[in-house]
Amino acid sequence: MSAKKESLGKTIGIVVAVCLVCSIVVSGAAVGLRSIQETNAALDKKSNILAAAGLYEMGMSGSQIESVYSENVEQHYVDLDTGEFTEAPTPDYDMYKAAKQANWSTKVEGSNVGFQRRANVASVWLVKEGNEVNRIILPVHGSGLWDLMYGFLAVEADGETVAELVYYQQKETPGLGGEVQNPSWQEKWEGKKLYEDGDVAIRVKKSANPDDPYAVDGLSGATLTSNGVENTIRYWVGENGFGPFLKKQAWRS
Repeated sequence: MSAKKESLGKTIGIVVAVCLVCSIVVSGAAVGLRSIQETNAALDKKSNILAAAGLYEMGMSGSQIESVYSENVEQHYVDLDTGEFTEAPTPDYDMYKAAKQANWSTKVEGSNVGFQRRANVASVWLVKEGNEVNRIILPVHGSGLWDLMYGFLAVEADGETVAELVYYQQKETPGLGGEVQNPSWQEKWEGKKLYEDGDVAIRVKKSANPDDPYAVDGLSGATLTSNGVENTIRYWVGENGFGPFLKKQAWRS
């Protein structure tokens, strides 16, 4: 009986030791890879910003992305309530994390964008050619059919003409709502006008006339995703989003 207990004790001891070693190895790998993962995530974000800026080329290396970004793009922060430039609340400020904190965010009311709060301070990126700003890149997000979709809306220096719309994260149905990432659909946004007589006018609708300056043809077979894109863009260029900033043309100061 004692021999069996001793054998069982040894077995349990070995299992515990193996589990402990494995956990140490996994934890060490996670810590060791964290910096690499963060670097890759930052590089991916910059590549999407460059795509919205019209500066990204297929096959660009990490060093090329960093170089083009540093030479042409400036990150700033905007107080969404006033439309004025402001300082980042913290050195590592993230507007999406801030939206989850009541003291750094505002409750979203009367809108169907799919999220409950938005940050009071948001990032914007100014794309420059020499000393002149030629595009303003705005981070946008809102609901699709299945989940929130994240992207960048690039606006020309006039503050009302769309230059690019780039979605980089979404969980929509492939071949249907997932076509928000299809370059041929994204190109349909180029040149569209956000405002008419000061009011948000941009729409996404079925069989939109290509010559209509305020309408983009919806995604075939993906009405709910198309509605989600419209709601997202209209919210973020409206008075509760970047509307005050765009109308003040604050980047010119």
